[in-house]
Amino acid sequence: MKIGIIGAGPAGISCAYQLAQKNIEVDLYEADSVVGGMAKTIELWNQKVDLGPHRFFSSDPRVNQLWLDVIGDDYEMVNRLTRIYYKNKFFYYPLKPFDVLSKLSYLGILKGILSYGKEKLFPTEQDGTFETWVIKRFGQYLFDCFFKTYTEKLWGISCAELDADFAAQRIKKLSMYEAVKTSLVGNRNHKHRTLLDQFAYPKHGTGEIYYKMAECIQKNKGRIFLSTPVLKVIKKGNTAVAIETIDSRIKFYDHIVSTMPISDVVGGFSDVPPEVSEATKTLRYRNTILVYLRVKQALYFPDNWLYIHSPDLLMGRLTNFKNWVPAICNGQSDTILALEYWCFDSDSLWTMDDDKLIHMANLEMEKTGLLGNGKISDGYVRRIHRSYPVYYKGYKSRLKKIEDYLDTIKNLTLIGRNGTFKYNNQDHSILMGILAAENIAAGKAHNLWDINTDYEYQEKYAVTETGFKTQRDCNNT
Repeated sequence: MKIGIIGAGPAGISCAYQLAQKNIEVDLYEADSVVGGMAKTIELWNQKVDLGPHRFFSSDPRVNQLWLDVIGDDYEMVNRLTRIYYKNKFFYYPLKPFDVLSKLSYLGILKGILSYGKEKLFPTEQDGTFETWVIKRFGQYLFDCFFKTYTEKLWGISCAELDADFAAQRIKKLSMYEAVKTSLVGNRNHKHRTLLDQFAYPKHGTGEIYYKMAECIQKNKGRIFLSTPVLKVIKKGNTAVAIETIDSRIKFYDHIVSTMPISDVVGGFSDVPPEVSEATKTLRYRNTILVYLRVKQALYFPDNWLYIHSPDLLMGRLTNFKNWVPAICNGQSDTILALEYWCFDSDSLWTMDDDKLIHMANLEMEKTGLLGNGKISDGYVRRIHRSYPVYYKGYKSRLKKIEDYLDTIKNLTLIGRNGTFKYNNQDHSILMGILAAENIAAGKAHNLWDINTDYEYQEKYAVTETGFKTQRDCNNT
């Protein structure tokens, strides 16, 4: 067998790694000059930084085992602190009710209690949107404070247009009841921290896991073609047979695995049914602009990253790389911050000059007050095209038409965040890569469309400083 894989992000490279381990011939194509996709690590000002905050955690033993097999002991456990920045105050996330109550005004506390009580007596009717999903669980006031602004910054649409699927995938276990219970009970009986409190992180950046995978692939005679964008997948009848690269080269394969946007794959075919073609045109993606700022001193606000809910700031998330692991700082005293902005292709922000973006980021950092006496000495801009699939209300019915059509094409597998139009974490994408490899190499029939829907491994596993254990083992240690 000869397998062609498009995209060396977490999904594509994990699939290639698994197949190469089985001595299956693999060609891996990547448009960028390095592997890792959105989880790559880059060198900047003699330090290492990621493309925003990327923590690894998984409850699935297959994903954890693969991660540990690749990284070995070259990782550390990082104590997680992430907070919401709202009206010049910091609120813990996940939300802690007593923390919220201690920082709201008396009027805010009253509004929060009354709106939550109203939902208990007269629950908001569910219409399939993120807005009604959250309001039912927290009340209108807390929704307005801690969910609405950030969510609309990220997606660029109203919460009343965003599908409830986003909440179901990302915050399905978050409710006022669970938040209160956690605040009261905490983790006092656990020797090991929970996944919410701590996460595993490679000593040289999150991209290290994928760089090590690439080395293993090449040692097993797999080939990796960097700076080689793929133009389209070519099919003959209802069978995928080849890929065409941007320089018009055509390579034939027994099976093709694609992580390129699902709309690009379908758009490359000439005989797509009209209803599928129309459904594909409705899919939209959100872009990310990362503005890195170099601060000429160590900044001591303790968060790994902050969610910026303040409506007067355009940035949506702020990462402080000083608070991850010492090795990525390379002994430098400077602090590198990453400010994230999100936009569509049509937004003026996407084409704004780098110097203007850096100037805007400078002003926004000064406005937060987090710089203290720190002085910004340099800036760098990184743009990521189509980084988030947008979950418009009702998108699933249109996506299902596309999935059903693609299922009729033999020897073609789609995986990854853009490949399946799912808001994957690293672990979801790695799992897709593992299972895609099993389908190809062992004739398994895993339904990859189901991953990151209601998927959840029954036994809880966690990577710890000594390997990975079940959550039960952690609790009893």
